Amino acid sequence: MTNGETAAFHRIKIRVAALIFDGQDVALIRRTNDRGMTHYSLPGGNVEPAEHLSDALQRELEEELGLAPEDLESPPGLTWILDAMVTRPGSTPPRKLHLVYRVSLSPGVRSKLKTFEDDDTVGRGDIVWMPYEQTRGLDLFPPVPISDLANPTEHVNASSALLPTLDDSNYQWI
Repeated sequence: MTNGETAAFHRIKIRVAALIFDGQDVALIRRTNDRGMTHYSLPGGNVEPAEHLSDALQRELEEELGLAPEDLESPPGLTWILDAMVTRPGSTPPRKLHLVYRVSLSPGVRSKLKTFEDDDTVGRGDIVWMPYEQTRGLDLFPPVPISDLANPTEHVNASSALLPTLDDSNYQWI
């Protein structure tokens, strides 16, 4: 990166996100941009100032899916950490530290969840469920290796939780 590019990353934001599993299926938010390109994202969002990480995750899951803590089989488990310094059109982005958690739904919860999410910045997105093994090759943000998981419930070794840094050399916004 050049000095001008690193100046864009002088501040950092923390974003929480979740892999939400119902059996072998994972929930993703699907959006199509004005050029007809489809991309997916994990449910989640930015942590507010002075907000606890667990509170931020709970707030985001409630806002985006209508998911309450009692709807989960167990507490969220941190799965991946991704340090992102990616530029995008139209704005000076912050450096973003993505904390990706994994949760499993209790039986019968999925049918009660929201089917779309309205975001003030990027508009409406459909909540879609797909077998996690079929996520390889999707335009996904943050780009985490969902399909590489052995199964939806197996713990990830802590040594593999920190993913390679994401920057303009290995990621481009669509």
